[in-house]
Amino acid sequence: MYLVYKPEGSEEPQRWRYNPRKLMSAERENIERLTGSTWSDFTKKVVEGSSLCRRALLYTFLKRSNPPLKFDDVDFAWDELELGYSKGELEQLREAAADGAPADQRAMILARIDEQISEAFEDPEEEGKAQPPVAV
Repeated sequence: MYLVYKPEGSEEPQRWRYNPRKLMSAERENIERLTGSTWSDFTKKVVEGSSLCRRALLYTFLKRSNPPLKFDDVDFAWDELELGYSKGELEQLREAAADGAPADQRAMILARIDEQISEAFEDPEEEGKAQPPVAV
């Protein structure tokens, strides 16, 4: 999964690999303080679209290259930030949908996933099957 940030006026988006299992403990603990959520709840809320959680995640990634950055300085329009799956992750979701989606909705679901796969970022570092996006 990727966090993709493209502020208005920028030509190229910034993209960070988001793997909840790989964030360092200090980053996880700071995110918990900023959001008031446990790490497990945070990972779910990010995927569900919580603006505060996505802001905390963006802040964490931006702070890596700009240590003096303050949380209050991070502000974005909703369409400037997105959480997207890699091609491998979408292929994994497609496999699960092919096996488990309701028969009357399967074709529509698979067509939508296929469309996303065709536009998805291919992660050269992804090894084998992708990990589920949420730490449990």
